[in-house]
Amino acid sequence: MSTRQRYTSAFGAGPRPRRLVRMELIHTCYRITDPERSIAFYEALGLEKRRELPIRDEAVNYFLGVPGHDQPELELTYNFGVDSYELGTAYGHIALTIDDMAGTLAALAEKGIEPERPPYSVREGGSLLCFVRDPDGYRIELIERSDY
Repeated sequence: MSTRQRYTSAFGAGPRPRRLVRMELIHTCYRITDPERSIAFYEALGLEKRRELPIRDEAVNYFLGVPGHDQPELELTYNFGVDSYELGTAYGHIALTIDDMAGTLAALAEKGIEPERPPYSVREGGSLLCFVRDPDGYRIELIERSDY
């Protein structure tokens, strides 16, 4: 049974259920293998490190976010004793908006961060975008916004 069929079966084929009264996207989480390199990478993208939260003797969570915005945050989880992760094929990317693609890429290049390919638009007149990869191979989409 497909996800859509399970949804229809569970909630009926009638009108969609009402939205939850209050909901916020507060964070997304990546598992990382080298906290120092990962935090430096995301700080190079403009995020700020806000706090770290040890989890017993198992792991440490590092929280980063966009300066001036409380949420959402990026949670980086470092599990002690884990050297690598399989990224899988279902995961896509996170996206960050920027105001100057050329300036951002020049600043990142000074820190050894290069785009996967030169910036491009997916449609005529569309936003300029490109992808970079963090130290663990996660893709980060950079989107130049003209409305800043």
